[in-house]
Amino acid sequence: MAATPEKPTPATPASPHRKVSRHRGEGQWAVGHFTPLNGNEQFKKDDDGLNVRARIETIYSKAGFDSIDPNDLRGRMRWWGLYTQRKPGIDGGRTAILEPEELDDKYFMLRVRIDGGRLTTEQLRVIGEISQEFARGTADITDRQNVQYHWIRIEDVPEIWNRLEAVGLSTTEACGDTPRVILGSPVAGIAEDEIIDGTPAVDEIHRRIVGNPDFSNLPRKFKSAISGSPLLDVAHEINDIAFVGVNHPEHGPGFDLWVGGGLSTNPKIGQRLGAWVPLDEVPDVYTGVISIFRDYGYRRLRTRARLKFLVADWGTEKFRRILEDDYLKRKLVDGPAPAQPVQTWRDHVGVHRQRDGRFYVGFAPRVGRVDGATLTRIAELAAAHGSGRLRTTVEQKMIVLDVTEDRIDSLVAGLEALDLRVKPSPFRRGTMACTGIEFCKLAIVETKKRGSTLIDELERRIPDFDQPITININGCPNACARIQVADIGLKGQLVLDDDGNQVEGFQVHLGGALGLEAGFGRKVRGLKVTSDELPDYIERVLGRFQKEREEDERFATWAARASAEALS
Repeated sequence: MAATPEKPTPATPASPHRKVSRHRGEGQWAVGHFTPLNGNEQFKKDDDGLNVRARIETIYSKAGFDSIDPNDLRGRMRWWGLYTQRKPGIDGGRTAILEPEELDDKYFMLRVRIDGGRLTTEQLRVIGEISQEFARGTADITDRQNVQYHWIRIEDVPEIWNRLEAVGLSTTEACGDTPRVILGSPVAGIAEDEIIDGTPAVDEIHRRIVGNPDFSNLPRKFKSAISGSPLLDVAHEINDIAFVGVNHPEHGPGFDLWVGGGLSTNPKIGQRLGAWVPLDEVPDVYTGVISIFRDYGYRRLRTRARLKFLVADWGTEKFRRILEDDYLKRKLVDGPAPAQPVQTWRDHVGVHRQRDGRFYVGFAPRVGRVDGATLTRIAELAAAHGSGRLRTTVEQKMIVLDVTEDRIDSLVAGLEALDLRVKPSPFRRGTMACTGIEFCKLAIVETKKRGSTLIDELERRIPDFDQPITININGCPNACARIQVADIGLKGQLVLDDDGNQVEGFQVHLGGALGLEAGFGRKVRGLKVTSDELPDYIERVLGRFQKEREEDERFATWAARASAEALS
């Protein structure tokens, strides 16, 4: 949509007794508010973020870090998956008080987008080789099916792009105010119990939307998910848009449409529009919803610029009406809600039969942390055991597809030798962590190492614990690790220890859930735990859960009814 200047409003004489403020609106393009109301909207109006690639290739990669324009460095380069990473040695207490240029290191995080979590062994091998050659071995699996590098030099970015794109991968719009990676079921097209395979829709949306200037200037990020699995395996409840597999009693398999989910500091569970969408219409409906966001999304305040705020203000009835009348030009079919999943775990870890009689093998790294050498070895193992395909999951896990029965044991042994557990403990399986203070400029506390050592401690202290449990560790309030919807969600902050010293610690959220009665965890008043106390605290709470739980009661259900004393 072309931007046109907003018409000036005649000035109103000010009363000598009160200050008169002028309402500027919310910056919605559809109602004529095109004048940028903050710095982010201004740099996006000045130049499309997609255009920064040419400057990276022709100027910045040749002249070096110091040649980068600030609006490109901390803005438009995100459109190509690049964020500056945190300068080493800056403690969490200084995160909110330093200027951006003081926090910036001269290295980048680079995010490789993996739509639908789909990888070939050749693609994974290239990802691993890039990690070893250009990223000091770093390569984290994220909870959005991507892979993230660190320590990337601007001089190396064009060569990295060349290698990724040679095998069909990219970093296009992996970050920024753009349509981010499209989450897809990791077992799309292979699972025995699948309702419908959403892969064709993922591919068509990617073809239409990603890298398209019509959708490269959104109010904020736009997160998407498509899955036809009855396990509800893409965290659809917390995406801006989600298509969830359902069986319509008259029309058969299709998708239930959800909009307006998201976490961060103002979390909201997505809402059903009550519409059933057939597979071939998913791309059109997606385009309609993202267009509403582009045109009506709030651009005045970054803190209110996500789709969830528009959905909350409009309500689902108005949102659906505008989608149908103004964008699709037709009515959608009413449809049923998805059924509750039978299984509690939905990460696909373990050995499972495919619909073709072969098997897929899901395994758990530690909190998504792997390295280039390990990824290369995983690719080799998958290729040697008869599969050319792998998948990443939204739980920081990976899956090898198409394994014949006679090769399962050999593959499992090879993965276990790399400390990749096919039969992990509940703690290895259920613990996630964001990037944390090691590299993230927003973080306050360390997360990845903390999560890894926590797994070891809990396995040692409670070896017989056998209930599903999710422990999500986040380095700041922004909830990249989904703290509000974990059984035990840990939000990083600075706290006081017993001696009155300010140390790393966490605010605790208890009893959040997705899938089974999705909702946010409760915060016990005054409950904060230092990082060093974390194993003691979790051991204590899980012990009380085991003692007090009713038959077949989940942790989230127990935490909702437990006393504050039991949770402290």
